[in-house]
Amino acid sequence: MTGKKTLRIVYWVATLLFAIPMTWSAIQYLIEAPKMMATMTHLGYPVYFTKILGVAKVLGVAAIVVGRFRRLKEWAYAGFTFDVVSAFLSHLASGDSIAIALVPIGFLVLLMISYVTWRRLDGP
Repeated sequence: MTGKKTLRIVYWVATLLFAIPMTWSAIQYLIEAPKMMATMTHLGYPVYFTKILGVAKVLGVAAIVVGRFRRLKEWAYAGFTFDVVSAFLSHLASGDSIAIALVPIGFLVLLMISYVTWRRLDGP
């Protein structure tokens, strides 16, 4: 396997491992799934915020996976970075255990792998 081919595989694995759960959570927000609403309420967010976040996540996943517009893709990566860091801090601030609070950091790692490999494949 060539280096570029390996890099492409790493990119798609990390991207899909990130994008699939983000899409799932967006759907949960948009349909106001009871467990998701309970979590968001526990974190102190109003229900209407889940609709905003759900739409943003769907659009962000589309921008990253389709990747047709480079600048839009960059903004999507940035938006998801704010999302997962904010989720981490929200869990800590609401008194959740460190184990629960660290879950978003796992997604941040996948997001960063996706971003770095994309940049290496796409060039500066």
